[in-house]
Amino acid sequence: MSGFFYLHWAMEILELPDQGAPFELPDARLRLFKNFFDKKEAAHYYNTLLTQIPWQQDPITVFGKTYPQPRLTALHAVNGNSYSYSGILMRPHKMTPELVEIANRIASHSPVEFTTVLLNLYRNGSDSNGWHADNEKELGKNPVIASVSLGASRFFHLKHRTIKELRFKIKLESGSLLFMEGATQEKWLHQLPKTAKPIAPRINLTFRKII
Repeated sequence: MSGFFYLHWAMEILELPDQGAPFELPDARLRLFKNFFDKKEAAHYYNTLLTQIPWQQDPITVFGKTYPQPRLTALHAVNGNSYSYSGILMRPHKMTPELVEIANRIASHSPVEFTTVLLNLYRNGSDSNGWHADNEKELGKNPVIASVSLGASRFFHLKHRTIKELRFKIKLESGSLLFMEGATQEKWLHQLPKTAKPIAPRINLTFRKII
């Protein structure tokens, strides 16, 4: 299979082709646009969303213990459909003009009619998102997730659920757009780990279709 190799447990950097060229992994398909937004556009959207989005910090319960999520979040949608994950129920705000602009740009590169965007604000290197998959029932089978990165660059990790040696990390820079397609959410897990390095905030927008 083209573009597929084993890593023997190493978390190696995965270099994806640019301009949305498909990259096939076992049970997954990725597409990356490294400069979907230029530097000026990315800075504009980052600054606008940072100050205008109604960020919240929900409590999350893991192994019987409840603590604040290590990031801020917000949910916006074209409809009133709520979204739940990890025991958290989120009700959407209306789409802002900037979110509509971003969604319209993404629409030209995917046949999926995205209804909802979950935004994450990672304030520093201590903010993170643990291993998980976007496989909630509201998303249907084999959902397509479109992920936009704004602000500081961070490494995005992927690992196969059953083929343990398949572990990758992708550097996502400001202005990039990553599509996760096929059976990615069924067969793979992903995370944004903590980092000890001093790092500026990052905003991540994950567009999805809630059915």
